[in-house]
Amino acid sequence: MIELRPCRRRKAVGFASIALGPVGLALPVLPGFLFVALGVFVLRDQYVWAHRGVGVIRARWPALIPAVEAREQKAMDWTNRQVTRVRGILRRR
Repeated sequence: MIELRPCRRRKAVGFASIALGPVGLALPVLPGFLFVALGVFVLRDQYVWAHRGVGVIRARWPALIPAVEAREQKAMDWTNRQVTRVRGILRRR
């Protein structure tokens, strides 16, 4: 049984990463597959389809899992820092 834990921040980061995926596949400077995988990893606790997608990625590319999880943590840390920064700016006004 999958325990879904909704979080707006994770959804925003996940869908933004998935949206950058096709752009990265078309442009040579962005790693498109990593953005798609990162988006699926971020959304794995939000949606059942993403949880299944992580299973497919885990079965097909097991060596890629630690790198994607590290990028997921960096993306969430960056998002938390930006939210804290914006809240600080808004409190000053």
